[in-house]
Amino acid sequence: MTTSTTRSAGATTDTVSVTVPPARRRRGGGLDGSRWVALGFAAPLLAYLIAFYAYPLVRSIDLSIHDYTVRAFVQGDAEFVGLQNYIDIVTSSLFGTALWNTAVFVIGSLIFQYAIGLALAVFFRNGFRLSGVLRALFLVPWLLPLIVSGSTWSWMLGSDNGVVNSFLQAAGLGSVNWLTSPDTALIAVIIANIWLGIPFNLVILYSGLQNIPADLYEAAALDGAGAWRQFWSITFPLLRPVSAITVLLGLVYTLKVVDIIWVMSAGGPANASTTLAVWSYREAFGTGQPDLSPAAAIGNILIIIALIFGLLYLRVQRRQENS
Repeated sequence: MTTSTTRSAGATTDTVSVTVPPARRRRGGGLDGSRWVALGFAAPLLAYLIAFYAYPLVRSIDLSIHDYTVRAFVQGDAEFVGLQNYIDIVTSSLFGTALWNTAVFVIGSLIFQYAIGLALAVFFRNGFRLSGVLRALFLVPWLLPLIVSGSTWSWMLGSDNGVVNSFLQAAGLGSVNWLTSPDTALIAVIIANIWLGIPFNLVILYSGLQNIPADLYEAAALDGAGAWRQFWSITFPLLRPVSAITVLLGLVYTLKVVDIIWVMSAGGPANASTTLAVWSYREAFGTGQPDLSPAAAIGNILIIIALIFGLLYLRVQRRQENS
């Protein structure tokens, strides 16, 4: 395409011709090069999400709305039952017990894991000799296989010759049937799970403390604020975003804990330590006669609970950002 422009100055007139190349058009309205590059970088993530999140979720929903037996699972001819599996789970006499145990297990674990982890993070924030070595030692529970940890705690809390009962007897307090009494079985697995979760809280909260400027503490000290006042006025408020994500991740992890409970008590005695996650595992693998559909239904209920708390966290975070 050619355009002409005319410039006049007195009696002199110049004519300049400019050739403008035609605009490039994408064939068929397709993506340009930069978008293909962006899609190429996103493709591995999308493939990972589809393979390990979307497909298992769809498969779990499919299991929960059909009546899958082992034969039907192999042949693929399971009967469609709709929400009947969910109705059977909710109306079961075990549902209330499992739901209560899950709430006690999760809340008890999170409170003590966060409190002890925060106390240790504040303690290690003031660097001292061997602080790095001690922090590394606190990571040991996190690094051990859960089967090893569960077996160790099961031995320590043994009724006859457990280490804990030996100390209690030496102190004149008598022994406790930690894992064989319905009154203490849930407490025993909570203690073990607290021990396992402290390193995670310590690492995350300690990292958050490193982002708080030291100048704030120096200014507070000059104003006469003591350690306790500095904690409530500086440390705790500024650590709130990190604390929120730490508690949320701990909640999601604790909701699905099976291994430590199964190794220590298998959900017993008399379902005293049976949580929703343990109930789901027992239905699928723990009885020798897999009942896959109810197990999937229980698992989906756990997913809904975790999703609700995740949405609440996002809403609270958005309010804080807007304010």
